[in-house]
Parts: sequence; structure tokens; C-alpha cells
Amino acid sequence: MCTRVVYLGEQNTVITGRGMDWSEDMRTNLWLLPRGIERSGQGGVATPTWTSKYGSVIASGYDMGTSDGMNEAGLVANLLYLAESQFGGAKGKPVLSISLWAQYVLDQFATVAEAVAHLKQEPFRVAAPNLPNGRASTLHLSISDASGDSAIFEYLAGELVVHHGKDYQVMTNSPAFDQQLALNAYWKNIGGLTFLPGTNRAADRFARASFLIDAVPKSVDKNYIAAVPDQDYGRQALASTLGVLRSVGVPLGITTPNQPNISSTIWRTLSDHKNKVYYFDSATSPSIFWVNFKNVNFDAEQPVKKLIVEGGKIYSGDVAEHFVATPGFEFLAVGWVSGTSAQMASSTKGRESVPCS
Repeated sequence: MCTRVVYLGEQNTVITGRGMDWSEDMRTNLWLLPRGIERSGQGGVATPTWTSKYGSVIASGYDMGTSDGMNEAGLVANLLYLAESQFGGAKGKPVLSISLWAQYVLDQFATVAEAVAHLKQEPFRVAAPNLPNGRASTLHLSISDASGDSAIFEYLAGELVVHHGKDYQVMTNSPAFDQQLALNAYWKNIGGLTFLPGTNRAADRFARASFLIDAVPKSVDKNYIAAVPDQDYGRQALASTLGVLRSVGVPLGITTPNQPNISSTIWRTLSDHKNKVYYFDSATSPSIFWVNFKNVNFDAEQPVKKLIVEGGKIYSGDVAEHFVATPGFEFLAVGWVSGTSAQMASSTKGRESVPCS
């Protein structure tokens, strides 16, 4: 499930690209979440509570959690599948449902360094209720910011492991991140122009994405810039990043049974940290669309808004004006059982406390 890359180029150009690989339609929609939302961590009686400091645009999974998004400060969060995840017990700490892990970061931090400093203190324990399709929500988290800084968060054998630094530009799935780095070191010694592993397995995607995100131009490419709209280097960088994602994507309909991390690519996102534009590319749509944050009002007085993507909706260009005020979805709660909505506590207060239909 998924590949994430960070492009670092000239003119302070930073773009995070992510592909979502999954074994079925996740009924993804885009949500515009303003500042000032009061949230609960959906972990039961002892759960974190907070008020969102930053507004964000996010892509939901099953409209029960934040799987991807960028906040108004240019911080990006991506959740990817990791079969090896083991979150451990609460250890006397408040419990946060994994459905809010990415949103917790987007709501409260402007930079990776801020988020790392806070999360390393382990103010909560993550709990991972099963997804609506019955699969385990064993995930790991990547974050990146406008400076190009990155961090990877994994729970292994019940312990939080953090990898922090600009060098961590790529993340896929299994095995755990430190083992991915070791495997990639082997392929680096061989050299990407000599041979690259070509299967859809996560370790192979990691090697290909690492080589390609390093190989694409990091400045104006004189061979192609004339074909880029407005001859804008930023758009060239977006095209290069999307090209990397497509090169490691899996065609629609190819899925390995019982291995959700080896599945079809159903959508991709690009987050332009510098210009604060969030792009969405569905595998079933003929066009890419985006949300330019210049055209979004994140003020606390604004309602939660939704852009319906599920069901094959087709958009193009900037879709900021197409978001519609909608009661916010309920985040997946610890103890939730599929089809038993009564077990799902309210995830937020006020504007987001109304269940989705």
C-alpha cells in the first residue's frame, strides 16, 4: 500500500508525492477542515483532546480517518501500510485512534521539527482498530515540510521508532524502515542505470523510487521547459514527481491476495509545500485537479467542507470553490465494530460532531 517521495529542488521547491495502493475502493473524499475544531482522540475515556491550530485539506479513507493531507503551514502527513506495526499497550498513557494520527499532526504543527519534538515525548499511545473491510490498520506515518525536512514514525514491537532528516525522502511499506534503508544501500551499490528491481513489492518500489527521485532534474530542464505551462520550473518539478509516482504505481486491477500492501494504485497526491497547492490524481479519472490554498478560507468561523470524489466524480483545475459545507465525518474509534455505529464515540465537538450519512 503506497509509495511516498519528497522532491527537493532549486528555488526552495519541495514537493511531496504519494501513491495510495489498496485492494478495493476506499471511498475517498477530500475535506477542507478549518482552524478551531475541538477534537477527541477517539481512544475511549482516556484520550487526548485538542483544538486545531491550523486548517488543512485532507484525503479521507472510508470517510473514517485522515490518510493524507497538507495544512496551511505547508506541513504534509501521509499514512502508509506497514504489516510489521505493533503498537503495544497504553502503558498508562492516553490512547489515540490511528484514524487521527495524521490529523493530530496537521492540526497542531507547522514544521517537522516541532512535530518530532512533541511526538518523541510520546504524549499518547496509538491504538489501531480494524478497518471497515476487516483488515488491520497497521500503518506508519511520514511527515514533511516546506524546508524539505522529513520524519518517519513507526511502532515496532510496541516501541516508537523515529527517523528524522532530509535524507528520508522515500517511504513504502514492508519491511520496517531501517531494513528498507539497508536493502536500498545494496541497490545503490549496483546502480540504477545498471539494474533496478521491477516487481510491485514494497522493497522494489523503494529502490526504484529512491533512484528516480534522485535522478530527475532539480533545476530548469532546458530540454523540456518550453513544453511546461508558463515555462514554470515549479510545474516541471510537479511533472517530474508525478512521473516518479507513476513509474512505481501498480495498474488498476492487479492485487496480491491477502497482501493489501501489494495492490492497485487507486489515487495519487502531490503537495506543493512552497505554493501550498494540493493535487489529486485518481486512477479512474482522465484529469488531475487541485486545491490552491490561496482560494481557501481556513478561518475558525468557517464550516467543514467536502468535495465528493467517491463514485467516479470527475473534476479538473482548481476545485476550491466546489467544496460544500457538510457535517464532518466521525473518525474511526477504538473499540469500533463494523456495522455497530453505537460503539463509535463522537470524534469532535461542535461543527464536526455530526455523523456522516
